[in-house]
Amino acid sequence: MTRRQKLIEKAMNNPAGIRFKELCLLAEHMGFQKRGGKGSHVVYERDGVEEILTFQDHKGMAKPYQVKQMLAVIEKYRLGERE
Repeated sequence: MTRRQKLIEKAMNNPAGIRFKELCLLAEHMGFQKRGGKGSHVVYERDGVEEILTFQDHKGMAKPYQVKQMLAVIEKYRLGERE
């Protein structure tokens, strides 16, 4: 099982238990590019994906609803299946 697969499984099993850095790493593994941000927010975009993902660092943890948004985008666009 690859690191990417382990992160996806961890996120699916416990969205509240994902660290902010893990969520950012997962986005980058899925081909998203960091497009700046302000303060504790980081913005990720990817060609071919209309959603823009914004993640917020809250005491080192990712917000659970943002983890769920990332998982929904992965599922919607079937990211990682062809890569």
